[in-house]
Amino acid sequence: MTVRNWLPLIGMTASAFVFNTSEFMPIGLLSDIASDLRITEAHAGMLISIYAWVVALLSLPLMLMVCKMEFKKLLLSIIVLFIVSHVFSAMATGFWTLMLSRIGVACAHSIFWSIAAPMAVRTVPEEHKSLALGMIVTGTSVAMIVGLPLGRIIGLQIGWRMAFLCIAAVTAVVALFLAIVFPKMPNRKSFSLRKMPEILNNRVLMGIYVLTVILATSHYVAYSYIEPFLAQTAHMSDSMVTLTLIVFGGAGMIGSVMFSRYFNRCQYPFIMTVTGGVAVSLLLLQLASYSVWAMMALCVFWGAVITAYNVVFQAEIIRFAPQGGSSVAMSIFSGIFNLGIGCGALFGGMVCTWSSVAYVGYVGGILAAVATAFCVFRLIGLMKADSHS
Repeated sequence: MTVRNWLPLIGMTASAFVFNTSEFMPIGLLSDIASDLRITEAHAGMLISIYAWVVALLSLPLMLMVCKMEFKKLLLSIIVLFIVSHVFSAMATGFWTLMLSRIGVACAHSIFWSIAAPMAVRTVPEEHKSLALGMIVTGTSVAMIVGLPLGRIIGLQIGWRMAFLCIAAVTAVVALFLAIVFPKMPNRKSFSLRKMPEILNNRVLMGIYVLTVILATSHYVAYSYIEPFLAQTAHMSDSMVTLTLIVFGGAGMIGSVMFSRYFNRCQYPFIMTVTGGVAVSLLLLQLASYSVWAMMALCVFWGAVITAYNVVFQAEIIRFAPQGGSSVAMSIFSGIFNLGIGCGALFGGMVCTWSSVAYVGYVGGILAAVATAFCVFRLIGLMKADSHS
């Protein structure tokens, strides 16, 4: 790997960091946004839901619109849209102007995650493709560990608007860096839907998609409102809430290590453990809130199993996807997961409005238990049958 290979890859990693930090920043600032705009936290939670639904609905149509653009030009164009949208977020005068600016960010997000991995891979020699993909995953992981809590710290100190403005400023630096170091990269082939019938007729893939939409919904019923839950139900101070969010994000590294060590040895028990682990985490959420240390320990376990779930089923999609159709199958997985994010934030908001934020774990836990039952009694059977055929 030469410096000429490393610099574009570092730029793409930094881009992955800012895009993921921006996606989840409202979770850490939900109470402040709601207070400033004089709306409820459930109302503010719609920022998360609609963002995710826009990503789920527009990823494929937007990619089809721009599929013939040269990659560097496309990348810089969507980063400019990302920056401008964040500036408008900082200037938002009310909920709907903030929502419109977040929709702009979601459109940029939709295209970025469709091209990030292919672009990263093409910046390096053939033998270093896995390193390139690992760097993109690293940018995503660091965003969960550092980006979300850092956005919250900035928001608490100088206001949530400045948190969005800081994202815009950092992204502008990244854009300038990419404009200088990133090579021109012709788009060799446009997006194809020819593998879609094979994917839709694949029982294992469809089972994974059903499981994912239920489990993602269950997770985000609670996680979308984790900041007010920790403050109001667990009675944590602002600094402890921030620390807990850091711990949750850092636990994702544990999930990745668990996957690399144990998945190949005991594949199906591992799948059942991580899926059931999400259900257990959510159902124990209120009980753990009576002790700060119990809450921290639960967040370590919860963060590890939800990350392991994501890695497991991305690997399974690649394994069961038809030849040449893995990218299409992964695109659908991403859309399905974002659909779950949106639905989870919506249902969590309903729980907060009609009952109490203290009960989001129970609602999410029941959904996760349904997902676990589907996984154990249906999906794993389909996987075993398909593996033996």
